Amino acid sequence: MYQEPKSFFIRTYGCQMNELDTEIMVGQLLKRGLTRVHEEELADLLIYNTCSIRDLAERKVMGKLGLLGRSKKKKTLIGVTGCMAVAKKEAIFKKIPHVDFVLGTNNISDLNEVLNDVIHTGKQALRTDSAFEENLDYLAAEREDSVKAHVSIIRGCDKFCTYCVVPYTRGKEVSRPHDDIITEVKMLADKGYKEITLLGQNVNSYGKDKKESNILFHDLLYKLDQIDGIKRIRFLTSHPVDITKELMFAIRDLPSVCEFVHFPIQAGSNRILKKMHRIYTKEEYFEKVALLKEIVPNASLGTDIIVGFPTETDEEFEETYEVFKKIPYSVAFLYSFSSRQGTPAMRWKDDVPESVKEERLQRLLELHNRQAAEERASMLGNPVEVLIEKRTKTGQLKGRTRCWKKVITEGPDSLIGTLTMVTPHSFNHQTLIGSV
Repeated sequence: MYQEPKSFFIRTYGCQMNELDTEIMVGQLLKRGLTRVHEEELADLLIYNTCSIRDLAERKVMGKLGLLGRSKKKKTLIGVTGCMAVAKKEAIFKKIPHVDFVLGTNNISDLNEVLNDVIHTGKQALRTDSAFEENLDYLAAEREDSVKAHVSIIRGCDKFCTYCVVPYTRGKEVSRPHDDIITEVKMLADKGYKEITLLGQNVNSYGKDKKESNILFHDLLYKLDQIDGIKRIRFLTSHPVDITKELMFAIRDLPSVCEFVHFPIQAGSNRILKKMHRIYTKEEYFEKVALLKEIVPNASLGTDIIVGFPTETDEEFEETYEVFKKIPYSVAFLYSFSSRQGTPAMRWKDDVPESVKEERLQRLLELHNRQAAEERASMLGNPVEVLIEKRTKTGQLKGRTRCWKKVITEGPDSLIGTLTMVTPHSFNHQTLIGSV
C-alpha cells in the first residue's frame, strides 16, 4: 500500500508528441493536487515518458530505471509511460520489478485511475490498449512554453514502414475532431500564444479516417489561419505520399503557415525504399519536391535518413548521398539503422557492419553540415522575421525564423513573444547571430 503522493517528477524522451503527452499528464497531476518538482530525489512519484523509435532511447531508460531500483525510497511510486511501455508491456515488470505501473500511449487519460489502483491495492498496474479513443483533455495540458505550443491533430499511423514501431505502439490513425482543435487553438491564442505546431505521426492523413467530416488537412489549415492572434502555424511530421497540391497552395496562400515542410525521403535507393515499404519511388519524391518548389519557391525542406538498412550496398548509399546534392535540406535527422522488436525489419539480418554504418553516417553529416553552413552564410546581412521565444542561459534572446533557423540576438524582455526583424551578421554551428 502507498500513501497519496504529494509531489511528482516527470522526464520525457523522444518526439514532440511525447512532449505534448507529458504536458497533458502534468495537467492531470496538478489537478489532482500534486506539486511538480524538477529533482527526482524530491518526488514521491516518478514518471518516465519513453520513446521506442531508437534502441539507444530504450537502453537509456532501462539503465535509468535499473539505477532507481538500487536507490528507491520505500514510498516512491515509479511509472513508465510512452511508446516503450507499449512495446515492452509486462516485460518491464520482469526486468525492473520495482516499477509500479506501465501506461501506454493510448491510456494517458487513465493516469489518475491507475494511480488510485496502485495506491489502494499496492499491486502493479498495466494499461496498454492498442486503439486510441479521442478522450484526452488537451485543454488541461500544462504548457512548458508561453509563446509556442504543440497541438495534437491525429494520432497513430497506417503506413507500416518496415523499420518503424509507431503503428504498433500508437495504433492506427485517429483524427481529432476539427471543432476540438479549433477550440484549443482559440484558447491558446487568447492566452497569448503566437505559434502552434500541429502534431501527428502523419499530419497529412488528417481527416481521411473521418470522411463524414469532409475536412482534410489543408481544410483544417484554412480554418486555423483565421484565428486572431496565431501568427505562425507549423506541422510535423509528413509522409511524402500524402503531401498534396492543395496543401502546397495552403502553404503559399495562408499568412500564418510557415514555409518549412518536413519531407522525409529516408533513403535514395528505390530498392531500399521498397524494402522499407515507403510506397513511393525516388523519382516520385523528386517530382513532388519540384512541384512544391514551383508553388512555394521559398520553401525550406527537412528530411529523415536511415543509413545501413539491411542489405544496403555501397552503391545504394551513394544514391542517398546524391539526394543531398540534388536537394540541400535545411534540416536533416540522420540515423544508422537499428532493428526494433516487433517490426518486419527485425526478421532480417542486420548485415551492414556498424563501422560501415558509422562511416556512411559521418559522410552524410559532413555533407549536410557544409550545405547548412553555405545556406546560413547566404542569409548574412538579410533581415529575417524571428519569433522571439525566451532568453538563453547566457542572457541572449532566442527564437526561430519561419523556416526553422535558430537565431540569437540582444534586446529587451519586451521583445519576447513578438515577431521581430533581425539581421544576421554571423553564425555558430546551426545558430544565426544577429542584431534587431
